[in-house]
Amino acid sequence: MSVPSNQSKAKPSPPASDPFKLALAGCMRAMAGKADLEVAFASDRPLLSGDKARLPEPPRRPSAHDLAVLRGYGDSMALWLAVHDPAVHRRLSPEGRNARALFDAVEKARVDAVGAIRMQGVGDNLAAMLESKYQQTAFQNVATRADAPLEDAVALLVREKLTGRAPPEGARKLVELWRPWVETRAGEELAVLAGSVDDQARFADIIRNLIASLEMGSELGSEPEPEETESESSPDGGADEAEAGEESEGGDETQSDDSDAPVDDSAASETEAAEADTERFDDDGAEAREAGEVRRQAQPNAAQPLALEYHAFNPKYDETVKAEELCDADELDRLRGFLDKQLAPLQGAVARLANRLQRRLLAQQNRAWDFDLEEGVLDAARLSRVVTDPMHPLSFKSERDTDFRDTVVTLLLDNSGSMRGRPITVAAICADILARTLERCGVKVEILGFTTRAWKGGQAREQWLQAGKPPNPGRLNDLRHIIYKAADAPWRRSRRNLGLMLREGLLKENIDGEALAWAHQRLLVRPENRKILMMISDGAPVDDSTLSVNPANYLERHLRQVIEEIEVRSPVELIAIGIGHDVTRWYRRAVMIVDAEELAGAMTEKLAELFEDSDKAPTRRRGRRAA
Repeated sequence: MSVPSNQSKAKPSPPASDPFKLALAGCMRAMAGKADLEVAFASDRPLLSGDKARLPEPPRRPSAHDLAVLRGYGDSMALWLAVHDPAVHRRLSPEGRNARALFDAVEKARVDAVGAIRMQGVGDNLAAMLESKYQQTAFQNVATRADAPLEDAVALLVREKLTGRAPPEGARKLVELWRPWVETRAGEELAVLAGSVDDQARFADIIRNLIASLEMGSELGSEPEPEETESESSPDGGADEAEAGEESEGGDETQSDDSDAPVDDSAASETEAAEADTERFDDDGAEAREAGEVRRQAQPNAAQPLALEYHAFNPKYDETVKAEELCDADELDRLRGFLDKQLAPLQGAVARLANRLQRRLLAQQNRAWDFDLEEGVLDAARLSRVVTDPMHPLSFKSERDTDFRDTVVTLLLDNSGSMRGRPITVAAICADILARTLERCGVKVEILGFTTRAWKGGQAREQWLQAGKPPNPGRLNDLRHIIYKAADAPWRRSRRNLGLMLREGLLKENIDGEALAWAHQRLLVRPENRKILMMISDGAPVDDSTLSVNPANYLERHLRQVIEEIEVRSPVELIAIGIGHDVTRWYRRAVMIVDAEELAGAMTEKLAELFEDSDKAPTRRRGRRAA
């Protein structure tokens, strides 16, 4: 059976003038078994949230391939609703970040494989969708495993085992880089997956064994609870879950989900967890990582232990360094050349963004006039008065000067390991476009980055170990704050520094709170009248060495405190830009970017809002306090 056979069951939710949309929506409802599924079409990334599905708007003159890709997104969402059990997934999901990302990606591959095995037409649609998706990434040119996400490679290998379909052309190099390593260690698990494709729980158990074989067993966490403890399917399951959550809060101390340490998910609300399980259909292959991030963020702060006063164990090893000091000039030129290739399709977006912002900035120089003066420029509106009463003295006007407040913008970029690959490329492109645009508008721009000097603790951690591991040591890693472009340096002189973000080995861990405070202090000493700080990140602060020996919410709580201090008490205006992740949980002003192509639209609007006259802007409301 193929998808078009269900077209007769369409429900008129899309415009009646488009029979293709009607048919596609009807097919999705029939496959999902949900007559109330809402299907919308928009010029945005595909998204499934609860019983609402959003598909990309088809081109005005779609080709057969375009329609197949669109059907593929619809089939994938419908299968997710029909085949995937969120309760089973949460119960068996690993607790470490990397293991969970792999587990989520493979579950997505299993769900799609069920439809591809049963329905040839659906399999063809899903193949077209994957081909389109990976053609939009840089994976076809990937050369090392460090730039090739393991979860994507394993998911495509699992798809190959289950359906017999080869990886899409755009991801072939990605898969071949990992295939020998994965098959050597987990060949037995891959071989038996096909027999369990219809049994989610059994399939998940095999994947957990596969994760252990891939040297990530430490991230699996404790053994899953027996299935009968899950109460999602019972009428009063919410009450049972709430009681279980209360019991778990008094248990062992939890760890941050962005570290490799265990995470207690028992306190997460049913609604937010279900949304996290369904919101995994974006164009950049970050669906599994985003869902894991949302699940972690769903834990209420009230369930976390109170954080101690934030401090660093030994800050003398921290460094603030210029980008050109971390890399020789030849390598910077090579990395900048690679970034330029990624940026080439967006040159038109740069010009449109700059022109729009320039008009908005110039509009702030409001021309004000004083009327009914005895001297000045003749007021054309008073010409009748001049004719009827030539001796009337009040027939002139004069333009009044309006001060234009000079502005400085700081772009603070997350340089953590979770940004590796497409996200850091998007971040570098964002910085490049915004720097050129704002400089063209007469606004000074500073570009900063933040990471750590080492993985899992640096010299500060070594000193802590030598000191006998005193409890609650505070931050144990050594900070690395990078200045890519100073506010007073022109873009043409600093442009090649942005390529450093693509350098292998630079991206490590991220401590957002201290980085935000550092960038904020640099802004406060600037002479400009208006100061704007833009944080570009992909989620929560992460440092395994710190989180393993401090309260689980230690870094996140400090980040919330810094954000509140800036949003409530500082003259600096703060905005966050999420790369593939929703950061509105922390920041009052926030926007999410999935792909650089969205900059011309979404970023233009957000920047335009920021550059409105402050007198016309709404009064600031208080930032949210950390619980």
